[in-house]
Amino acid sequence: MLQDLTDKFESVFKKLKGHGKLSEKNISDTMREVRRVLLEADVNFKVAKDFVASIQEKALGHEVLKSISPAQQVIKIIHDELVALMGHSNTGIKESNMPPTVIMLVGLQGSGKTTFAGKLAKYLKAKKRNPLLVAADLQRPAAVEQLKVVGNQVGVNVLADLNSTPVKICKESIVHARKGYNDVVILDTAGRLHIDQELMQELSEIKENTNPQEIFFVADGMTGQDAVNTAQEFLKQLDFSGVVLTKMDGDARGGAALSIRAITRKPIKFIGVGEKFDALEKFHPDRLASRILGMGDVVTLVERAQQAVDIESAKKLEKKLRRQEFTLEDFFEQLQQIKKMGPLEDLLKMIPGAGGKMMKGMKVDEKALVYTEAIISSMTKEEKRRPNVLNGSRRKRIAMGSGTSVQEVNKLLKQFQAMQKMVKKMSKFGSKGMPRLNF
Repeated sequence: MLQDLTDKFESVFKKLKGHGKLSEKNISDTMREVRRVLLEADVNFKVAKDFVASIQEKALGHEVLKSISPAQQVIKIIHDELVALMGHSNTGIKESNMPPTVIMLVGLQGSGKTTFAGKLAKYLKAKKRNPLLVAADLQRPAAVEQLKVVGNQVGVNVLADLNSTPVKICKESIVHARKGYNDVVILDTAGRLHIDQELMQELSEIKENTNPQEIFFVADGMTGQDAVNTAQEFLKQLDFSGVVLTKMDGDARGGAALSIRAITRKPIKFIGVGEKFDALEKFHPDRLASRILGMGDVVTLVERAQQAVDIESAKKLEKKLRRQEFTLEDFFEQLQQIKKMGPLEDLLKMIPGAGGKMMKGMKVDEKALVYTEAIISSMTKEEKRRPNVLNGSRRKRIAMGSGTSVQEVNKLLKQFQAMQKMVKKMSKFGSKGMPRLNF
């Protein structure tokens, strides 16, 4: 996420750390570099100018110039200013006093509204809510069908009627939701390739007739300054309550994320970080600021682990580790839980210090996990529990069954044996020496 921006900031900080002592001149030079980085990221010119001026004012203070590690202090100031720029906190979704809570999604065609509607529905389902998706883009039958497919994939009901009107179906969806015990209604409204008065009139009527608790402006995070300009137009006529940035896992330069809140004064609520329906993150300005500056994001990493790891399974695994009974079955189960957390490359970048230099030029081979799964799946229960029975003929059979080679099977078994030895060494320290698996 925003790797290009991270790399450029790291280059600036490297020059800054090269100075044993900071002066007004090298601070000024650094700020000029920061301004250039922001403008190349397609950040709004006024936002970039004000951002740099604020940092320079703080960095030229007596405290920074006299500090033990002035470069680190300047980096901290930049981090704090990034947090302030993107909003200090996430307020969450405003609830209705009487269900259902109505969430209206608006934005241009192609911004990712329908996909986000599915992601939001799945996010709410995980929180024990019962959302209803409403197809309000009735001019395009394909859009209605797309939402039906999305609803089916995430296991959520979809209200659609091509013979109705957008305003009517949105209004009726509230009554429908109450009858069906849906406590959240998500209105997937129409988009256009550009803003026109007909679209804005339709959206204004939907707003007037449904009185939504939230109106989310959905913007393509890869469009930078264009997303900000579009947001301003929607804000004038709809006064939306929050922003959603999609496609933040792609080649987004970061302009939208760093500009849109400063220009609209509306909070960023969610960011889309992948194509899958669980690739949605609640927006936390401090976490994104840390990622941008190459500091990792341990909190999000831990949250993903908590969602992916089954607590009971973790407790059973801990007991097995203590008794030195870790098998290939257990190893396979751990792989499944790691996969739920998302791509390995993304997870590694959340570890402080693992991004930037360590990850530069390094490509994480996701296929290696697929091969490992295939090899273990080709084994019998006895072979998974007692790998020592795997002779030459068995290994050949496993290789053929998994579509791999005997060498790859041998490599996996060697890695597993090394892991078992490590567990054995750790267990020698006794119960106090074994790590607790706290989730």
